[in-house]
Amino acid sequence: MASFEIDGRTLRLKMSWIEKLEGTRGDVVVPLASITDVRPVPSAWPELRGIRAPGTGLSGVIAVGTRRGGFGKDFVVVHGKGPAVVVELDGAPYARLVATVPDPEDTVATILAAGPR
Repeated sequence: MASFEIDGRTLRLKMSWIEKLEGTRGDVVVPLASITDVRPVPSAWPELRGIRAPGTGLSGVIAVGTRRGGFGKDFVVVHGKGPAVVVELDGAPYARLVATVPDPEDTVATILAAGPR
């Protein structure tokens, strides 16, 4: 399962080797300074937007990879129907990061404590 980690002045969306294969890329790293908002959500599925290109997807089951649309690009790592974290970005390669995590409230608190705003 993917996780968010603080690494110096960056936020890393760390993925397992299988998630890297599903998303056709390695971990996503963005500067903490690019974070404009972080929030927990009960389900990631309503947060997904655009079309998957590239990546792996099966509606309601898995969505891993880049999602593209008029908004730019998001990167998502979603498995199942559990809770997730949405990280809004400005000035980064992606507009948002969305990932299912076991404890979104703790994850959000950790990211906010790193002082991204």
